[in-house]
Amino acid sequence: MLRELSVQNLALIEDVRVELAPGFCAWTGETGAGKSLLLGAIGLLLGERGTAEHIRAGQDELRVTGRFELTRPEQRVVAGDLLQTTLPDDELVLTRRLGRSGRSSALVNEQPVSVATLRRLGEMLVDVHGQRESYSLLQPAYQLELLDAFGKLTDLRQAYVTAADTVRDLRRRHKELTEARQTRLRELALARFERDELDAAGLKLGEWDAIQKEREKLLHAQSLCAFTGSVADRLYDAEGSVAVVLGRLIKEAGKWAGLDKRLADVAKRLETLKPEVQDLADTCRDLSESFEANPERLDEIESRLQAMKKLEAKYGKSIPDLITYRGTLDAKERDLRQQEDDLAGIDGTLRKAFAQLKDAAAVLGKGRAKVAKKLAAEAQKHLADLGMPKARLDALIEPVSLGDDPNVGDVPVAGTDHLELMLTANPGEPGRPLRKVASGGELSRTMLALKTVLAAHDPVRTLVVFDEIDANVGGRLGDVLGQKLSALGKSHQVLCVTHLPQVASYATHHWTIRKQSTAKRTSTTITHLTDRTARVEELAMMLRGEARSETTLKEAAEMLKAAAS
Repeated sequence: MLRELSVQNLALIEDVRVELAPGFCAWTGETGAGKSLLLGAIGLLLGERGTAEHIRAGQDELRVTGRFELTRPEQRVVAGDLLQTTLPDDELVLTRRLGRSGRSSALVNEQPVSVATLRRLGEMLVDVHGQRESYSLLQPAYQLELLDAFGKLTDLRQAYVTAADTVRDLRRRHKELTEARQTRLRELALARFERDELDAAGLKLGEWDAIQKEREKLLHAQSLCAFTGSVADRLYDAEGSVAVVLGRLIKEAGKWAGLDKRLADVAKRLETLKPEVQDLADTCRDLSESFEANPERLDEIESRLQAMKKLEAKYGKSIPDLITYRGTLDAKERDLRQQEDDLAGIDGTLRKAFAQLKDAAAVLGKGRAKVAKKLAAEAQKHLADLGMPKARLDALIEPVSLGDDPNVGDVPVAGTDHLELMLTANPGEPGRPLRKVASGGELSRTMLALKTVLAAHDPVRTLVVFDEIDANVGGRLGDVLGQKLSALGKSHQVLCVTHLPQVASYATHHWTIRKQSTAKRTSTTITHLTDRTARVEELAMMLRGEARSETTLKEAAEMLKAAAS
């Protein structure tokens, strides 16, 4: 419910703040005092379009703030979903600003939001009757929602919604797979080609380094052979080799060892070098024989290295990365083949889901057809009470075909039924869709009749605003209107702008709106009439204006007493 409304710089309104209450709230006042402006302020707060013309003369910005109390858990859930956040408490503070330049901004709990979000919140919080573009009950989706709640068809509706979601998901998947098929087939062919190419290459970890070393050996085979042969010659085989010199030194050391024992040790150490020199010479001789040119093997290695370089350049990856990449190709091929299998199998799944959707829609539609007649009949009883005894209200439900092709056509959000509320206001006149009824008074009374019937079935929109509901209505009917609004006020917060004292007398809370003028400016005020005397005075003013008398005051007091009883 709306707990507080604050308006600054809206046309005649300079600065008005009003605290509202639960139940039936009446706003009264003379024509032109600003009642419509305050309703317009609520409209701006709920996301309606505003222009710079709304801004009070001499000011740069208008501002409207509303503090809403979320009295039902369903409201918190819906509001949290719209704002994509968890609400910390049961309160929403909506703010709308409009600048002279035309710039508009919106805040919810001090956080910036789009005006579109504000509008969606407004549709959730408030049901407005009087400004035709805001009639939620004229919206087909809302009509179906309330019809399902009224007829206890929520489970059937949810079954349809679940089936519809399944069909949409399958269609989306089918579309994605179909649109991507050519790309997928190219990717599949490429994956298979790359797999075969890399398998044929037979890449191994460490191979590159190994054959690079082998290549270097083959390139320098003659030099290596010459070097190791030379070492063998110089150590052992040639004249004047290290072995010959070493033998000569060993003999001389032995000859002189008798003169000095230390030379005996030298002779021994020289002796120990002899086998090492011989072994090293043998090793180099063997190595010399192993280093031989092999042009054919060198050509093989050069070809292998060239092939590996081409693969690196082609794929933009090193040999180790190519080996890793080859390991991913099998999984990629399996995934692409699976997508092809999915596309082949999804048709059957979609056809089955589409058939289930049609069945769910048919069951829901059948239930709605029964409930719609009951809704129209109950609302028509209230229309008779509201001064439209000859009026006829019909709820026509027409099925919308889903077609026969599971892959095409719209899938309606809430069922395949088109609900049209038809009003025949007077005998002999053709029935007209409720959304096309021209008379504001007839439309508002029809809305009140429907709202009275559906009041217990709308757990979200707990504030109902009525304007023009007493248009072309006399005092006797005003009494009935007041009773209906008072009854609705037991389950909803009802805000009604009225010119009839009979209607206002039934209000749980009553405010009067006045226009005050000074030499320089005119402004609007709103006053909560909290005591009986003030209310009697206002009702008397509504009855006779400035010509009110003691008799008028007594009449007003009796009116208030009768309404209370």
